[in-house]
Order: sequence, then C-alpha cells, then structure tokens
Amino acid sequence: MDGQKELNYNRISEAIDYIRNNFRDQPSLEEIAEKVHLSPFHFQRLFSDWAGTTPKRFLQYISLEHAKSLLKDQQATLFNAAMETGLSGTGRLHDLFINVEGMTPAEYKNGGVNLVINYRFAESPFGKLIVASTMKGVCHLAFIDNGVMAVADLKKRFPNASFQLKDDLIQHNALAIFQNDWNQLPKIKLHLKGTDFQLKVWETLLKIPMGKLSTYGKIAEHIGRATASRAVGTAIGSNPVAFLIPCHRVIQSSGGIGGYRWGTVKKTAMIGWESAKTDSI
Repeated sequence: MDGQKELNYNRISEAIDYIRNNFRDQPSLEEIAEKVHLSPFHFQRLFSDWAGTTPKRFLQYISLEHAKSLLKDQQATLFNAAMETGLSGTGRLHDLFINVEGMTPAEYKNGGVNLVINYRFAESPFGKLIVASTMKGVCHLAFIDNGVMAVADLKKRFPNASFQLKDDLIQHNALAIFQNDWNQLPKIKLHLKGTDFQLKVWETLLKIPMGKLSTYGKIAEHIGRATASRAVGTAIGSNPVAFLIPCHRVIQSSGGIGGYRWGTVKKTAMIGWESAKTDSI
C-alpha cells in the first residue's frame, strides 16, 4: 500500500471507529471530519469514494437499530430461502459462486505434505492482505500489518508444505470480490483445512446474503446444533479466509457488533460497505 493510500485508509478506519463509538450521538459531518484532520468537503469526498455512500448514510448502516432490523428480517420466509440459496433476491451475489473443498485427511494430518502453496500480497478496501492458494483453491486469506509475520503465520498453518511467492488465477479470481461489479464475478474456489464441524459452519456462513446479518445462535440452529452456539463461535473465529467466508456478517443477538479476528473496526467497515453496495443494486 503506497503512502497516500495508507494514509487515506487510516483516516477511513479512524472515522469508522469514531462513528461506531459515537453513533448514538449522531455526530455531524464536521465533527467526524475534524477527528481525521480534514475539511468536511474533502472528508465527505474521500469517504464516499471508499464506501460508495455518505458518512451520514454509513452511520445509519452501522447503527444498532439497523442491525436489529436486519436480524428481524430473518423471521421472513424470503430470508430463510436466501439462507438456503445464497441469494438476496436482487442481483448476483458472490456467495453462491464460492466452491468449498476440504483438504484430505492426509493433507490435514500431515500439515500440508506434498502441497505447493502460492502466496502474494494485495490491497483491499480494508487494508493490506495476504492470499495463498493451492492448485485446488484459496487456502488462506488474512488482513495483515506485517508481511514477514504474515508469511510466518501462513507457514505455521501448513508446516510441511512448499511455498512460493507467486500470483495465480485462483488468487486473481478471489481478489475480484473487492471490485464494484458484483454481477461479473468469476467462480471462486476454496481449499480449506478444517474439521467436518468447522467446514459445515463455514459453508453455512456463505449462505448469509451480502448486506444481511445473522447471529451465532441462528447459525447453530441452521446446522442442527441449536445448543452449540459457543462451538459455532469458536469455528467462526478460526475462519482461515477473511471476507470470502463472511464471518463478519455474524453479530450478537442483541444487534451488537461482537468480536472479530481482524478487529472490530474492519468488521464494522465491512458491514457498512456491503450495505452500501447492496443498496445500490
């Protein structure tokens, strides 16, 4: 991420954090802009370029009331149908076009023996990330602050695999998710290392339509384990593929944002960003 992009992203993150912590007071454009040391005009332009909506509208998307209204929609038949198909009812969403393949027991047990993993660094609307892939699909995607530590974490997950810094089509197709035209997304393939229970939870997350939210309890009910909310939460927290497996769409039953492996500011940003995108479809 070059210096200006990094500065702009940091300003957006700071603004989102301020909005998230102060939305009950409905802060004005001038108040938010002052917090990131920009004029109201330049801040609104920067924020709208990033989110596709105004700061005021974004504030509405991340409010507790908005989250509760989305959760209430879960009671509707249309939402239940969406959970089954991965469709929101308007436009093509990426969820239905992600194929998940679990690693074989041998690959899982032996830490990736005989796997060749390509990895690269890339930019996203939510900061720098690392993406890694086998010949079958994306096996790892994470937001990062330090490239050396990110590679070390990847190798720790697959201690016996071979690694090469290399771009490939699988990575390219996955990164297309951050483009604006959701109707032109290619097929995305994932090759995941996880238990049967984890894979079941992750596949269920893919059925939450973009721009919608669910809860840990609802996910547990959907997989037939209504009393296993805590285990579901643990599986969600161990998601190895940021954004593509949308664990950011799972919040508390109260409407609270809840935790997130890559930080609550990123989670809030993703929820608001997706709401803006789906509102424009």
